[in-house]
Formats: sequence, C-alpha cells, structure tokens
Amino acid sequence: MPNFLSVIVPAWNVQGYLTECLDSVLRQQRVTEVELVAVDDASPDHVGELLDERAAADPRLVALHLDSNGGPGAARNAGLDRATGEYVWFVDGDDRIVPDSLAVIEARILEEKPDVLVVGVARERWNRKVSRWLTPSGPRTGAEALTVAAPPVGALLVRRQFLVDSGIRFERGLYEDVSFAYAVLAATDNVATVEPACYVHRLDRQGSSRSGRSARHADAVTQYDRALSLPVLAAASPEVRRRAVHHAAGELYRILDKVPAKARRGMFDRISELLRKHEAGSPAAGSYPAYRVLRAGRRLAGGLIRKPRRALRSGRVTLRKAGLRAYYHWQLRLPIDENLAVYGAYWYRGYSCNPAAIYEKARELVPQVRGVWVVKPGAQAVPADVPTVAPGTRAYFRTLARAKYMINNATFPPYVVKRQGQIQVQTHHGTPLKTMGLDQPRFPASLKNFNAERMRRNLDKWDFSVTANRHTTLLWDRQFPIKGETLETGYPRNDRLALATDRDVAAARAELGIEPGEQVVLYAPTHREWHSTFTSLLDVDALAEALGPNARILLRGHYFYDSLGFPPQHPRVLDVSTHPSVETLAIASDALITDFSSVMFDYAVLDRPVIIFAPDWEIYQAVRGVSFDLEAEHPGTFVRTFDELVDAFRSGAIDDEPARRARTRFRQRFCSLEDGHAAERVVRRVFLNEKIDG
Repeated sequence: MPNFLSVIVPAWNVQGYLTECLDSVLRQQRVTEVELVAVDDASPDHVGELLDERAAADPRLVALHLDSNGGPGAARNAGLDRATGEYVWFVDGDDRIVPDSLAVIEARILEEKPDVLVVGVARERWNRKVSRWLTPSGPRTGAEALTVAAPPVGALLVRRQFLVDSGIRFERGLYEDVSFAYAVLAATDNVATVEPACYVHRLDRQGSSRSGRSARHADAVTQYDRALSLPVLAAASPEVRRRAVHHAAGELYRILDKVPAKARRGMFDRISELLRKHEAGSPAAGSYPAYRVLRAGRRLAGGLIRKPRRALRSGRVTLRKAGLRAYYHWQLRLPIDENLAVYGAYWYRGYSCNPAAIYEKARELVPQVRGVWVVKPGAQAVPADVPTVAPGTRAYFRTLARAKYMINNATFPPYVVKRQGQIQVQTHHGTPLKTMGLDQPRFPASLKNFNAERMRRNLDKWDFSVTANRHTTLLWDRQFPIKGETLETGYPRNDRLALATDRDVAAARAELGIEPGEQVVLYAPTHREWHSTFTSLLDVDALAEALGPNARILLRGHYFYDSLGFPPQHPRVLDVSTHPSVETLAIASDALITDFSSVMFDYAVLDRPVIIFAPDWEIYQAVRGVSFDLEAEHPGTFVRTFDELVDAFRSGAIDDEPARRARTRFRQRFCSLEDGHAAERVVRRVFLNEKIDG
C-alpha cells in the first residue's frame, strides 16, 4: 500500500533530540511505504542542517524550512499540506516512536480503517525514567470527548482526508494540541485503538515550550475556549456541557500555577470569563483572593512537612560549618563585585584546562576583572601570580558569594547559590565519546555518585555551556540541557595546541628531560568505573622494550585515580600522571595511544598520529555507552591487541596514507573550530557581551 503513512515532525530547538526522533521512524521494521515530513520551524540551532543531511541520505525524508518561527501548530500545518500519506502522525522532534510499533499500527488500520487511531503513550521524564503509560482502552468521542483529558497529539494517527473534509487544523499558540485533539475526537465516532505504548513523550525536558514558568501558558485559556465552542458541545445535554466546562476549569487552574505571579491574576480573570461564557451566564466563576488563600494553604502544608527534614540535616552539620554557611549567606546579601571572577577545574584539583585558558585570555582582554582560583590544599602547583582560595574557608565563601563570573569545567558544589546577576560558565572538559549526563541512567555501571536531581539543579545555574564542535553541541543539548546559551567556539584549552610552534615543542621536551631524536609516545587511557585503581590494559614496559632504545613512553593515568595500580618499571617509561598540563605532554610527544579518552579529540588538533588501543571495545560500549562507532570512525589507527599495536609502529601504519585519511576525516568532524582563538571568543561573549560568529 503506497503512502500508507506520513509522519510529520515539527522541529525547533531540538537539535539534541532530533536524530533519535528521526531514527525511531526511519529504522522501523516490516512496514509499507512511510514518508517523513520534517519541518524546520526557523530553528536557530543545527536543526535545519541536520534535516538537510538526513534528507540527502534518505529519500523517505522531506525537509521543509519555514522562513519564520510560527510555533508547532504552524509547522504541523505546513507538514500536513505537504503530506501524501493516507494517514498522518504528528511526532514532536524531541519525542520518538517505539521500535516495531508501525507494524502493529499498520495491521490495526488495515483491519478497521478508522478515521482516528489512538495509541498508547509512555511518558518519559527529564531523567529518562518512564513515569506513566497512558492506555487508550476506550477513547470517548463526540461531546463526551471534552469531559475528559485530551490525549497527547502523539497518541493520534488521523486519516488525512478526514482532516481535509472536516477542515480541522492546528491553531497558533501553546496548547494547540489540546484544541486539535478535542476537535478530532468530537468530529467522529470511527475510532480504533492500540493499547500498548507506541509513542514516547518527553514530559518536562529543559527548553520545552511547556517547561518552566511563562506568561505564554495563558494561551491554554484560548485553546480550551475553542474546544468548548465546538458545535457538537452546543448540541449536547446540559449535563455533558457542565462536565466539559468543569473539566476545562480544572485543567486551567492546574496550568495557572505555571504562570509567573505577576501574570497570574490576569489568567485567573480570563478563566473566570471563560466559565461565565460557557456556563450560560453563571453570576460568578471564582474569587482570586479565595484562590490565593487556598494555594497558600497548600504551600504551608508542604512546608510543615519539609521543615523537620531540614532541621535534621542541619543537626548533622558541625558548628564550624554552620558558622561558615551563615557567613556565606551574609555575604550573599552584599553587592556583587562586577570585577571579580572565580575559577575552578576538576573539582578544585588545580589550575588547568579550559578555565585556565579563559583566565589567561581574560587577564589580557579584560584586565580590570580580577580572577581568583579555588584550589584544594596539596593540589597541583599553581603559577605564583595566580590568586587562590582554599575551599571551605571564609575567603572561599566570600568569593563565591560576591563574584560576578563563575567559571568551572566540572561543577561547583550543590550548596553554591546562583545569585541574580551572577554569570556561570560551564566549560566542560572533553568532547564526549562515552554517554554522559541525563543519558547515563541507561547504563547503570556509570551511575556511581550520579545524582540526577542534583545535576538538574546545577544545570539550572549555567548561563553558558562551551562546546568544541557540533557533535558535542547536539549531544549536550540533550545530556546537559540548559536555559542558557551554548557557545560552540572550540575548546579554549586547545588554543595552545593549535598555535604550537617548533620552539614550543622543544621547550616541552626539555621540560620533561627528553633527549633530541627520541620517539615520544603519550599513552593516556580513560577512566573505567569498574576499576578502583588505575589498571592499564597496555603493558607499557613491554611496549617500551618492543619499540626499541629510541622510544620514550609517557604514561598519563586518569585524574580520577590517586595512584597507579601497577607502576611502570622500565627506564624509558615516564609516569606523568601528576603533570599539571596535559597540553605540554601532547606538544612534547610524537604520537598518542589512547582508548576511549576525550584526549583523542584534543590531540587531533596537532595533526599527529593517534592510535586507538581498544581490547575491551565491546565491553565498554555495553557497560558505559558511546555516541558513535569509534572502530569505524577512529582518528588514524584502531588496534585490539598488543601485537597489532607494535606492528602498527614498526610497519609505519600509524602514519601511512589510510591513517592520514582517517585522521583528516576525524579532524574535519571534531576539530574544525580549533583555530587558536576559542578562549578569545568565550571571553568576548561572556565578559564583554559581544556576539560571536557561529
């Protein structure tokens, strides 16, 4: 059956979710012809180019681009006008459909030929947990449809000619799916169902038009007014009309809590007007003062429940800590210092990474801003001219409370308050191969010390998130979704690599005591949660011996480990795990051996040989999760055994023509922004409020 179904995907600011959505449609099995009409609603991110790339690779996908943003209703209408399928299914760009569900759907449609097929919907929370599964055991139609909650638009597959004949379209504004769903179900009694969940709806993701407080939630009044004005309800019995109006009122009062306090009275008055209109002249639809009293009572009850828990927590804090926290909260009442910035890296382990590069560039471009670093006692050495404070001191809390700018590559502790007027910059510390952030719950082995609620609170504080490339931007839009701005600038820490000269190479090698003419190989494996101490899968002593007297191996253990489980013994192996600058080690070396560490993306900036030594590749994929197939898309050479590794060096395969081609492809994908000016772009955007290209 040609053109059985058109799946219509409106897409705006969903770049991190869109690939998963498209894949969920295009990778379905055992179905007849399906077209996918994806509508770029003038999205300001990478949505448009993603759709064009997929459309070029798959003729089933049609990409439409709107000239201006009209909201999901207008985008769905544009897709509907282009659709050719007998049935249409509106799938939001941040949602997805369940594997193999189309086969079940097709069978039910062929059997019953309904105007509307209602399918089960699973609701997924921001932390990837499925919180609820709506099963359409017997959806109501006609006027009765308005007496209960409208099904999500993703639950409805609708015969396209039925929509054309009835003239049903999506309206503008938020909650447009509500008036559409009511109109569809009110216009027919030819409805069939598929009870299992076929659609996965992301309920409360960051950045969604329905998440967070906004005066736009008042659009719901208009949409419910449209639903209650349907002719089918006017012809219904007074009892049905009463139930429909009361249901709408309950839904609108629930939505009212999402409206900012200053706009709440206005929406309340609009709800009251709607009730008077549809309850045939009811003298009063509600009292706003009474509503406020009721709402305050609910809050008070909740507070009484929470206060004993807070008291218990406070009781566990020592007097000294309680005093410091009191000092901190006093400092929070004092003015913000507009010329103070606080920096942290790797949970206060030292002076390094992207924050260090930003700090140095800020000293050059905004010298009036004084930067202070938070560094643990006994951490790696900090340059003598860099001001520091130790965590847990009065100076530390004073700096956190008063600094205008807060720059970190990991996270500040959860007790740190984000004041209005403060600017937090999350620089991160690597391009992700492994699964991270809010995608981690799919891989339980990665969840040691993982706290999704704490992560979400931290995400709410970030004004800027720095990424090195489009790959990272797309992933972190989903894994670390923020209300703030993504700075796709390249990594500031890689400026040094991009600008490295022969003189820099000579200086780095001299610092490490490397003799002229030595072949220097940096080995930097990643962290594995299932290893409690650093446990190298590569015998570095044997490698040094195999590569000959001219080779020097630099062993860089992951910073998560305090010590090496098996310290090297060979005289030509140098343990550089505590060296303060991985950039110095990279510049000094001739080649990199790694496994799944993000160091591969940084090292590729140097355009030198990169060898992936991955004896446990399948294990790592299964246990930790990855974002792409490294074996197929590696940066030069991919080996699994020690013998293959040694042979690649001895034969020259680490830098032959195939290796160079692979490295070039890798660099084009991940290093195109690394031009030596990433730190400048970040400083100009954050400190000088200048717009940057991109």
